[in-house]
Amino acid sequence: MKFPYGISDFKTVAGEGYFYCDRTDKIPLLENTKSQLFIRPRRFGKSLVLSMLENYYDVAKKDEFDSIFGKLKIGKTPTALHNSYFILKFDFSCVDSTGSAKEVKEALFDHINDCIKGFLLYYGEYDLPGIEINPKNAISSVKSLVSSVRMTPYPVYLLIDEYDNFANTIMMGLHSEEDRYKAIVHDEGPLKTFFKAVKSATSGSMIDRVFITGVSPVVMSDITSGYNIAENIYFEPEFNDLCGFRQQEIEAVLKEIVDQCGFEKEKIQEAVNLTKVYYNGYNFSHAIDEYVYNPTLCLYFLKQFEKTCTYPRKMLDSNLAVDESKLEYMARMPMGRDLLMNLVQKNHELIVSDIEDRFGIKEMLSDQSKDNMFLASFLYYFGVLTLAGDTPDLKVRLKVPNLVIKSLYVDRIQKMLLPDPGDRDEGSNAAEQVYQKGEMAPLCAFMENKYFKVFHNRDYRWANELTIKTAFLTLLYNDILYIMDSETEINRRYADLTMIIRPDKRHGRIFDVLIEFKFVRLKDAGICAEKARDLSGDELAKLPEIVSRMQEGEKQVYTYGKELEQRYGNLRLQKFVVVALGFERVCFKKIVKNF
Repeated sequence: MKFPYGISDFKTVAGEGYFYCDRTDKIPLLENTKSQLFIRPRRFGKSLVLSMLENYYDVAKKDEFDSIFGKLKIGKTPTALHNSYFILKFDFSCVDSTGSAKEVKEALFDHINDCIKGFLLYYGEYDLPGIEINPKNAISSVKSLVSSVRMTPYPVYLLIDEYDNFANTIMMGLHSEEDRYKAIVHDEGPLKTFFKAVKSATSGSMIDRVFITGVSPVVMSDITSGYNIAENIYFEPEFNDLCGFRQQEIEAVLKEIVDQCGFEKEKIQEAVNLTKVYYNGYNFSHAIDEYVYNPTLCLYFLKQFEKTCTYPRKMLDSNLAVDESKLEYMARMPMGRDLLMNLVQKNHELIVSDIEDRFGIKEMLSDQSKDNMFLASFLYYFGVLTLAGDTPDLKVRLKVPNLVIKSLYVDRIQKMLLPDPGDRDEGSNAAEQVYQKGEMAPLCAFMENKYFKVFHNRDYRWANELTIKTAFLTLLYNDILYIMDSETEINRRYADLTMIIRPDKRHGRIFDVLIEFKFVRLKDAGICAEKARDLSGDELAKLPEIVSRMQEGEKQVYTYGKELEQRYGNLRLQKFVVVALGFERVCFKKIVKNF
């Protein structure tokens, strides 16, 4: 079995026996509209969809139709439009976004002209009238091409991949590069001018169909009247799985690999559970209750599993990790820090009135509304939040899709709160003592001496158990060794933090971990911050409020630990109660005896 990781050429995938989840039955649905905008997070399979359309409609590949599509759904009932277009394709991810606005414009025009030159070479046998390439004005080159095509029996199907890629790169540094971004997309900027030319060409049927992919609608909104004819299909339920794998598709291929590797059947469910918690959880339509898997991450996992009969050491493909830049960008925005801290918790949802289908960067930066709708919409489009249904009053619920994305949140929070790499290393070393040796003291000491110092007085407004748990989680988080779970459900109750060793890592000399967190406010303990800092460890542990919360935590840890042992059966469980006194002190107790 071959997995097309990193391969987005449909002809190669379909013709050379690669694993492929057939989505060609979506083609007739796509024909219902002439111009479409399809948005999905980066590395979610959009380029393969464009390649599918390219191979299906390309007039030059008419003789190859059966070899490419014969075994697929569309091959059995093709539409009348197959192999009836010239294909003009642009990939704006190839446009260099560095340099001045003038240099970016030149890079964009160079790319457009290069694609037109390729078009001429590819369709050379079709006797196209002369097309003039204008090296200084690619818009003129586009107009010349469509005028030439008008003299043939074949219209153009225009495909634009990652239409917003280079503009989004500029946007990430918006506060320092706002003028450069505006120069590209606003007024008579080159991107807006290009789309105006495309719009004009569609009105005369010289460009008959347009399919555009991107990550967000922000750039399209900023182009405004430059191109306002594309139908937004990214919320349509029939296209929810146009990119992405379904549950049954993942189960079927995992079964094949397990059989091929000679594992017992129980391994199938183990692998299914692992991929589900790390890669599933994306929903792109309000009208359907179906989650899909990130295809690139699944292919990364499946290729490794099939090749070596072992799971990848890191469940996060490093090629996806750069999405962290979106979280860094968000942390600089109003309310961004608080939102990051909250979303790292399991079952925490962001409630908004709606997801905006068109909004510009100006609105996103200026919006100060309570529900922070533009910020939520931004996170949704970049794949770090996903739809989770509606509330009873019909607002939109958003959640973190899976553990891979959660790890990006955790990493960003750690860097936000501990900007010094030396401090982060020290904290990580202290955290390792918990699951390598069952020792909590170094981590609690680090929390008092380093971590709490980053919380300013103003942060006491949201000082609570959740904040403490998040702080510990950012240091303890390790998805190479553990399935990390905050708020683990145990008989309709929730343990604060469990670290269950991944099934393929149980041979290592590490512990499973269960921690229950408690928080005591300074005023409830009847003590000021300065006095709290002067208490000895014994004096701290004897404070009545600390004693009470510690006893409460002990009972919970006992109950949760017993349930976890029954659920998994082979745990090496280290159990702790951690009690914080404000943002000043931390004490803990290791639970080794049963009640």
